[in-house]
Amino acid sequence: MERKQFFKNMGLAGLALTGFRVLNSCSNDDDSVTGDTSGSTDTGGGTDSGSGSGTGGGGTANCVVAPSETEGPFPTKTPSSLVRSDITSDRTGVPFNIDIIIQNVNDDCNVLEGAIVDIWHCDKDGNYSEYGGTGMQQTDYTSVHFLRGRQTTNADGQVAFTSIFPGWYTSRATHIHVHVYNESGNSLLVTQIAFPESNDSAVVQVNASTENGYTKGMSGYTYNANDNVFSDDTDGVEVGAITGSLSEGFTITQTIKVSA
Repeated sequence: MERKQFFKNMGLAGLALTGFRVLNSCSNDDDSVTGDTSGSTDTGGGTDSGSGSGTGGGGTANCVVAPSETEGPFPTKTPSSLVRSDITSDRTGVPFNIDIIIQNVNDDCNVLEGAIVDIWHCDKDGNYSEYGGTGMQQTDYTSVHFLRGRQTTNADGQVAFTSIFPGWYTSRATHIHVHVYNESGNSLLVTQIAFPESNDSAVVQVNASTENGYTKGMSGYTYNANDNVFSDDTDGVEVGAITGSLSEGFTITQTIKVSA
């Protein structure tokens, strides 16, 4: 079954604390993205403007739970066994840090310490670990666990992961899956993080970076406006903020609000 058809059948509506780990030879391209926080849904034109959730603090303004999204067809099977901050494993690509802050809407959106946060995303070729050998993903990665991890939020409500910049696959924009639990292990929210889009966005730069192993480019790419998960996110609240460069690596930062 094709990924796109799967999502249709399911009826979907729709951070850096440490230095980057050098995963493979980086480009000499010094193009950078600073404050790349667009919620833009154009298909390549214009420059990034506006902002997503970013790193907003507490207070009652916009203090609402983040959109609930599907875990997708490739959720982590045993996340409690993957407590780690470096989720790279053997995957190569542009160095990437993921910095997430969890806030509690039931506490005026103050940060939530002790929340358990699972993340997972595809590799540069669009494949997930723990799955494969089927029509949805031909490459068999059922016995490995790359690009999956679990961390517990600190006193600042923060978790951080070291990874590689995700690739993309047919019918989906570049994204990261997130599952948040309370300290007792009860599920609070399943959501996803979208990426800013523009002519010079990190997504465009990375996917043109053949020297780092990204071979797809942007031909056939599904932009957020047409993505069956993000297309209804008209305010860009699911879009993270990206900083960095190809030569140094990128960081995505996102604040996710839950009801705890």
